[in-house]
Amino acid sequence: MPNLWIWFYYSMKLSDFDYNLPKELIAQEPVNPRDHSRLLIYNRENKKIEHQKFYDIIDYLNPGDILFVNNSKVFSARLEAYKKTGGKIEIFLLKNIDKKKNTWECLIGGKVRPGLELDLIKNLKAQVIEKKDDVWHLSFDQKYDDFIKIVEKIGQTPLPPYIKRDKKNKNDIKNYQTIYANDEKLGSSAAPTAGLHFTEKLLKKIKGKGVEILEGTLHVGLGTFLPIKTEDIREHQMHSEEVEISLEVLQKIIQAKKEGRRIIAVGTTSARILESLFKKILDPSRIANLVGWHAVSKAINFSTDIFIYPGYQFKIVDSLITNFHLPKSSLLLMISALIGREETLDIYKKAIAENYRFFSYGDAMLII
Repeated sequence: MPNLWIWFYYSMKLSDFDYNLPKELIAQEPVNPRDHSRLLIYNRENKKIEHQKFYDIIDYLNPGDILFVNNSKVFSARLEAYKKTGGKIEIFLLKNIDKKKNTWECLIGGKVRPGLELDLIKNLKAQVIEKKDDVWHLSFDQKYDDFIKIVEKIGQTPLPPYIKRDKKNKNDIKNYQTIYANDEKLGSSAAPTAGLHFTEKLLKKIKGKGVEILEGTLHVGLGTFLPIKTEDIREHQMHSEEVEISLEVLQKIIQAKKEGRRIIAVGTTSARILESLFKKILDPSRIANLVGWHAVSKAINFSTDIFIYPGYQFKIVDSLITNFHLPKSSLLLMISALIGREETLDIYKKAIAENYRFFSYGDAMLII
């Protein structure tokens, strides 16, 4: 037992979740068609690895399965602004925290201070309010609804920094968006990238096989992509992200679990929605609260800061479709929680040897 505790302690070190990735394997462009990307299948029961194309995923799905997706839509979150002195500032919108005052959490590239006024375009200004932890709070002088329309015209696709090219590439407006992204669910500062592999044709085939596709919403922000800065991963605090799920979908998930049907999360954000549901709602000590929601609402909205790392026992998710993630990231830790740290790093090593493409525009993995 003491040796087990020693292993557990050291497995909580961030440095134990590192790996070396050749730069040429960082995907700069998506595969076209989307479902022609590669797919690594890992079977947890027999530890078998198979190599397929993503469109072959239908062969690993069964009638009655639930495929759960995040329908949040990415918005043009990168904005250029200027100080009165002419200095250029980059604003990366993360999350609206006050629609009435149109105040946002933002990352800022460049030096600013509280009280500073920034010009974006004619008739659009921003006021720097304060900095809290890793983010700045900015207030914009347009009403929220008008501001969102302006942002979609003047903003840039929020590509991750490892994609090295002109941020104004028009193809990314379409490519960096899932085909099931809902126009009414605009709010993500990064794409839920596991979903980028699906096409309309593939989804139609999947439905035809008797697989039910359910949707929830998690607006991707700092909680998903902020790097972990503490060596002891247990000291990392996730930023909260906004979640919405309909009562109808929630009831279908409950029924599927009762019937022992498999729930497959498309991406780590979908997995966070599902596991947050158990933590906040479906835990037996809380489930009675559902009675009140039936009477007043058709959907449940809440914030989640769930952090899934080794030692966590999944309550809702049975299988996971995911991309290959950055070293020492919270996303890699989630995969390690599902299949084990050593197994995860071994799979990544094999994927590198097989020249799989990594990160947002890269290839996929199905864990069954």
